[in-house]
Amino acid sequence: MSKDARLGVDIGGTFTDVVLDLGGRLFTTKVLTTYGAPEDAIVEGMGRVCTDAGVAPDVIGQIIHGTTLATNALIERRGAKTALITTQGFRDVIEMRTESRFEQYDLNLRLPDPLLTRNRRYTIAERLDADGNVFIPIDRAEVEALVDELASAEYESVAVGFLHAYANDAHERLVAEVLAKKMPGAMVSLSSEVSPQMREYERFNTTIANAYIKPLMKSYLGRLKERLASEGADCPVFLMHSGGGIISLESAAEFPVRLVESGPAGGAIFAADIAARHGLDKVLSFDMGGTTAKICLIKDQTPKTARVFEVARSYRFKKGSGMPISIPVIDMVEIGAGGGSLAHVDALNQIRVGPESAGSEPGPACYGRGGEGAAVTDADLVLGKLDPNNFAGGTIPLYPDQSATALDAAIGQKLNMDATEAAWGLAEVVDENMANAARVHAVENGEDLSDYTMIAFGGAAPLHAARLCEKLGIDNCLVPSGAGVGSAIGFLRAPFSFEANRSVFMRLDNFDADTVKSLFAEMEEEAGAFVRSCDATAAISQEHKVYMRYAGQGWEIPVPLSAEEVANPNAKTFLARFEEEYTNLFARTVTGMAVEIAVWSVNAFTTQEAAPPIEAVTAATPLVRAEERTLFDPAAGKSVNAAVYPRDGMTAGAVAHGPALVTERETTIVVPSSRALTAHGDGTIELYPLEISQ
Repeated sequence: MSKDARLGVDIGGTFTDVVLDLGGRLFTTKVLTTYGAPEDAIVEGMGRVCTDAGVAPDVIGQIIHGTTLATNALIERRGAKTALITTQGFRDVIEMRTESRFEQYDLNLRLPDPLLTRNRRYTIAERLDADGNVFIPIDRAEVEALVDELASAEYESVAVGFLHAYANDAHERLVAEVLAKKMPGAMVSLSSEVSPQMREYERFNTTIANAYIKPLMKSYLGRLKERLASEGADCPVFLMHSGGGIISLESAAEFPVRLVESGPAGGAIFAADIAARHGLDKVLSFDMGGTTAKICLIKDQTPKTARVFEVARSYRFKKGSGMPISIPVIDMVEIGAGGGSLAHVDALNQIRVGPESAGSEPGPACYGRGGEGAAVTDADLVLGKLDPNNFAGGTIPLYPDQSATALDAAIGQKLNMDATEAAWGLAEVVDENMANAARVHAVENGEDLSDYTMIAFGGAAPLHAARLCEKLGIDNCLVPSGAGVGSAIGFLRAPFSFEANRSVFMRLDNFDADTVKSLFAEMEEEAGAFVRSCDATAAISQEHKVYMRYAGQGWEIPVPLSAEEVANPNAKTFLARFEEEYTNLFARTVTGMAVEIAVWSVNAFTTQEAAPPIEAVTAATPLVRAEERTLFDPAAGKSVNAAVYPRDGMTAGAVAHGPALVTERETTIVVPSSRALTAHGDGTIELYPLEISQ
């Protein structure tokens, strides 16, 4: 039997999205996430799409999975009983952090608690210098005595992070050897494997996070594999990682910290693919689901990447208030602004939205499942953006009266507003929150959004995208086909990939070409071997970067290198590339300062066929205005009669003016009075200012 079908699965905080690719035809569905046993929602969704396609699960030859389970376990502190073994004198690194204040003038500022309390952090009298030379030898007898103590305390998982272990892993490996002998049932995470980079706070924290969620994720992935096989889908299962590529289930179980942004990474890959098909070089990816909104810059059809990001920012999503994870990741800003995000009125009588979410259990008030808080979805329903009888393909009925009651209790009674006005206020606040996050992200990256195109996807994004464009001054917005399950589709379009990193400090005035060649060769072999373990036959490409800074600066910028520059490294070329990238970010260079390299990177990935370009629409066919619905237009501040068009009835060249609603199974596109729409040949709907269409 042919097993050519592929399944993409994205577990979100509210919905689990499932996509079946059957020879290029996509069958999609959304199922409420089942927190107690996430695999239940996957199996239910798989059954639905297989039924729609008229096939059995045994035709599935590959499953690509992304999940928020790792992130949620860190945020909710639901991990295993974990211990840290570190260098004597560095026990409190994860509690001292970097001593920076993310809110300078808050006298009552409280730093987030570390993942492990002090009594779960242990030390060994050993020390390496910054070059990896042994300064204080490690004593095996001391290690064995400590491991006996950990065994008696019944720890499930152990993180090992020694100072400068990225330069020499010998001491960490000795500890791992003793742990394997004396605590064979415990999970072990070494910083030299999880995050072999400088900066001990980020490295230790990343290793602890990996150890903390490893038993949970390993158990879940094992159950998932068995459950899918029992349902007939006995095939390889791969995981989306935070850097935008795919890794094997076994690797994901060993390094689960790489999964913490797997869902959003799939969305960025989806947006980059759409950008390539439409020939767009500057794209703002806008992914709004049930729990969060994610915003990412995509230039030259490639998402921007970073080496560090923060989980669980605790203070108004400010940088520095969360848990830093030092792994390759697609660079994006994520805020608590999803369909399930709850609203309240603060002490200053201002409407606030998020980060608390109704999730799927019980969900927003309009779900009729016991939720009492006013969520963004409740506001969207009251404002006419949603059809209560056709939400999630009609599988989830919505109750407008319960939304009105929740909005009145959370906002209306406190601010003397009716339900519509309360919903308008809530929607404007959440849209402005997202717009502000996009502005800040653009400024941090030295970008002007006015010449960007937005690509909107996720179940809630098409409801808010046009208003967001109005606020940001963005003219064009694309809503791709399958937007409601965009991240899951992105999984199916992602390459197998792995990024290897090394922290080897080198100043350009002391540049050693032989060391550079040896370093790149070592990382190329590591990254390439990892990708070949997932797909032994595919062609593999590699990208090289160095992270550079002026001497004395606190952080580095990524500098991409060509194959020629890697093959023939020299200080003059590296300096020119650094100054080019530095100027792009800061519009100037700094004269008279030495330049240094802190981190080296090689990303290996399977090559894929270029996305076929979409032919330009040449003929316009006005859509017939058959059905109407009342829609509140926030820009006008009043309700208007909006035309309702089913998306599956649109052909290439179809055009219409707002106000309008385009309905489909997983989402609804809101076209305000200021916008018009055109349908492209690939099913993408383009929104643009009305004056451009006239």
